[in-house]
Amino acid sequence: MSEHPLKVIMDKDPELFSLLENMRELSFAEGGVPLKYKFLIAMALDAANGAVDGVKVLAIQAMEAGATKEEVMQAIRIAQYIFGVGSVYTAARALNEVL
Repeated sequence: MSEHPLKVIMDKDPELFSLLENMRELSFAEGGVPLKYKFLIAMALDAANGAVDGVKVLAIQAMEAGATKEEVMQAIRIAQYIFGVGSVYTAARALNEVL
């Protein structure tokens, strides 16, 4: 994915995009929960919602923040426990190239 996934929003509604970016910065700010766990939580939620690209990007970000491949898979196990096997299918499509 070379182009920003929200490029159309950036171009057509910069104010909305700015609000989204501010929320992202707030959500992933240092402090409290370590950054790698914030990415793992977000990744598990994306898996539960069927967002393949989100799972892939967030898994990479989590590992760049220090998460191990085992921690990525543990987060997927939790997503499966709470949301069901669809989370695993989404994660498998996303993580095929990452792990």
